[in-house]
Amino acid sequence: MVRVYVTLIVLLVVGTLAVSLALYPQLPQLVPTHWNIRGEVDGYGNKAWAAFLMPGTMAGLLLLFWAIPWLSPQRFEVDTFRSTFWFVALVITCLLGYIQGLILWAGLSGSVDVTRALLAGVLIMFALIGNVMGKMRRNFWMGVRTPWTLASERVWNDTHRLAAWLFVAAAVMGLICVVLPIPLPAMSITILVLIMSAALLPVLYSLFHYKRLERRGEV
Repeated sequence: MVRVYVTLIVLLVVGTLAVSLALYPQLPQLVPTHWNIRGEVDGYGNKAWAAFLMPGTMAGLLLLFWAIPWLSPQRFEVDTFRSTFWFVALVITCLLGYIQGLILWAGLSGSVDVTRALLAGVLIMFALIGNVMGKMRRNFWMGVRTPWTLASERVWNDTHRLAAWLFVAAAVMGLICVVLPIPLPAMSITILVLIMSAALLPVLYSLFHYKRLERRGEV
């Protein structure tokens, strides 16, 4: 599966770049690149760089993903969960390609609101990553990397089982908010709270879980 994931990432990078080059002549000189909490465009970029920002970022991340196994120290190698590592890399690359698609669409269509579509993409990424968090092993690059999870394999595994449920639950609730006719500011804040809660609770759990095991002499 690793070879399949890497091949798909390369194809996504090349495909996103090819689409950006093909649509470049049709884009306005200033392309929307940022939207505020009300769905209004509050940032523009010259198409000379905005049209290629995400493809460049995707290519840079691919190089980083290639280097991480070499950079990882002993006992924290990503080779222990290599397939999951590249699956997460693929999911992140897909999100960046999706964002590039939204930027191009906004540039071609005018200042359209892509907030709901963007948030939906982020939430789907959260759900997919949450679905495999239980397969991650101790490393310095992805997952809930706290002093307590890195110090104890048991705390790492227990924390990631909890994080997996929280990530998926937050994503599902967030997607429900996206499809409901909730005003954009309220929807954005709700989704932000859901994501922050899903990210923060495992951190706190890892601390208290480690200290509990420490008192019992089990770490």
